[in-house]
Amino acid sequence: MRTPAQQLVPGSVVRPRSLTPVCGAPVGVPDGDRLIHLQFRRFAGCPVCNLHLRSVVRRHGEIEAAGVREVVVFHSPAEELRPYAADLPFAVVADPARRLYAEFGVESARRALLDPRAWPHVLRALLRSAAVVARGRERLPSRRQPHGRLGLPADVLLSPDGTVLAAKYGEHAYDQWTVDEVLELASGTTRPSAAHLA
Repeated sequence: MRTPAQQLVPGSVVRPRSLTPVCGAPVGVPDGDRLIHLQFRRFAGCPVCNLHLRSVVRRHGEIEAAGVREVVVFHSPAEELRPYAADLPFAVVADPARRLYAEFGVESARRALLDPRAWPHVLRALLRSAAVVARGRERLPSRRQPHGRLGLPADVLLSPDGTVLAAKYGEHAYDQWTVDEVLELASGTTRPSAAHLA
């Protein structure tokens, strides 16, 4: 497996920045007080992304109780992403220029959808999406995706001081951390004290 030099590894340090979600107040990354689980997804309305994010929504209370803040990045424009993000209990950030994707080493590749390990999840996601669209609860994604539909997911867990505690770069469209994995990673971290952060 090829590992691009720009992909983050545990011990890398992320420079502080403020990200503006499509709904809500700006988010500091790193947070300063909590761990951040930074997720890189594909495009607004992506059925595979929606399937995964619903599992995060269901257990969001557990994630917050573990001291983790979710921040999810999509490469769609804010106006396209906003209707999908309105009911999500975490920050959703639009990165249509893919600057964060480039900075964090997140790739696109044909294997996103061609890898047979993704197929059961893609089928389940499409069936779920068709059902909720038919009931009028969601809308179809835009046919035009400037950055394509072949993005690979990525997960990065950041400490309050910006140190990368763990990172996962997906091999296919549904290759990301589960909520249980995020909680396990969070429970195994030693959070710096407030005095250490000052």
